[in-house]
Amino acid sequence: MPTTPRSPEGRPAAAPVMPIRTPAETALVEAFALARERLPGDPDVRARAFAPLEKGLPHRRIEEWKYTDLHALLREVKPLAAPPDAAAVKAIRKGGLPLGKAEAIRLVLVNGSFVPALSDLDALPAGVEVVPLGRALAEGQPWLARLGEAGAPADNAAVALAAAFAGDGVMIRLAAGAEVERPILLAHVQQGDGHAAYARSLVIAEARASATLVESHSGPGAHQTGSLLEILAGQGASLRHVKLQGEAAGTVHLATLAVRLDAAAAIDSLVVERGAALARQQMFVTFAGEGARAALKGVTLAGGIRHLDTTAVIDHAVPGCISTEQFKAVIDGRARAVFQGRINVAPRAQKTDARMVMRALMLSEGSEADLKPELWINADDVQCAHGATASAIDEEQIFYLAARGIPRPEAETMLVEAFVAEVLDAAPEAVRAAARALAATWLKERD
Repeated sequence: MPTTPRSPEGRPAAAPVMPIRTPAETALVEAFALARERLPGDPDVRARAFAPLEKGLPHRRIEEWKYTDLHALLREVKPLAAPPDAAAVKAIRKGGLPLGKAEAIRLVLVNGSFVPALSDLDALPAGVEVVPLGRALAEGQPWLARLGEAGAPADNAAVALAAAFAGDGVMIRLAAGAEVERPILLAHVQQGDGHAAYARSLVIAEARASATLVESHSGPGAHQTGSLLEILAGQGASLRHVKLQGEAAGTVHLATLAVRLDAAAAIDSLVVERGAALARQQMFVTFAGEGARAALKGVTLAGGIRHLDTTAVIDHAVPGCISTEQFKAVIDGRARAVFQGRINVAPRAQKTDARMVMRALMLSEGSEADLKPELWINADDVQCAHGATASAIDEEQIFYLAARGIPRPEAETMLVEAFVAEVLDAAPEAVRAAARALAATWLKERD
């Protein structure tokens, strides 16, 4: 006769907890089993990257995913995209990219695959070296050893997805002292419908190198995209980063930016997003050397039933570093915008200067803003501050403009443009028009 298992104290032992996977989580495990041996690189490395996802997708009881419950929100998993065909390449040539060949050094990924025919590998300036990630994985390129150094948490679901499934991307090295005048455009373009595309990229900026890096995400059709961009900024390096996210309405977009700053290095980042049905933009910045600076800015334009999440974590691990964060959201319809910001100040990180501001402008009664600024301070000689506000549009300002003959839709557009201008105007001059165009498109669509 079977006996009941008992604890050492003699009580009946608790039954083991068996997690119940959603259909999407089951499909994700099955998709990885099929892709693991087919994707370039070491299958065991991919298996270790995927391991956190074996437990399931993050849910609302996990604090950093409290407002973006992937366990509930991700209803299906689409198959990995095949490499683009000639028709897809032709369509992109016809449709164009945010920056032309004369304006930027273009590196193009279509459905997650690097496309040399659309890229400017033959016109790289001195001091810039580019290797497609797929080729690096197949050949065992030495730069692969530096993946993960930027500090993106391996147990984070979005990071794990990109690391496990990315078959391509780009690896960029900026030589010591290189000053790259034209922006480097990393264009992620989706063609077709019903696929998943993942890409992983690495930028190694050696001492005193400087450049502007522009990410763009676009393409029609409902798809799932994941990207992981890691930046290693050497001593005294200076980088500007701009991301333009204009994915199609049915898209799930999960993206991570991870930055490691050595002494006196600087990163200035601006993220402008208006697309996707569900999007999460994560930013992880680690100060590894004294005297480094980081400025993170963002504009979120959410309408319809979109759910757009921006999460930023800055680790002040060493003394004498400066960080500033400024994020703004405009929310319309039944959309939801999430901003989570956390600044960690280590015990030895004296003389830290860290400031964070989040502001949301709500244009409809059905819109929602979740703002969560945090300061975790373990040092006493610091200057740290944060603030967050969410408010409806100012009816007095609307009345003032209406009294001068301006219809309400035009008045709202003027107020929204003024609200986001402070952030958009901080974009590098070469990219400013593209950033403003993304905002203008959203304003036009909401009419």
